[in-house]
Amino acid sequence: METLILDCQSIELIDEQFYQLCNNNRDLRLERNADGDLLIMPPAGRETGHKKAGIIAQL
Repeated sequence: METLILDCQSIELIDEQFYQLCNNNRDLRLERNADGDLLIMPPAGRETGHKKAGIIAQL
């Protein structure tokens, strides 16, 4: 799955609603950008998680 970008400028999605949306869809990575777009990304895979853990360990 690639990153999907939804133009959400026509609706008002407040922080509390976005938080609830994230909680209801924990299997997805959701982000918002400054333009009001909603970015839907696939969950980090096992390999990505190991890379992140290695980077964090180095810090």
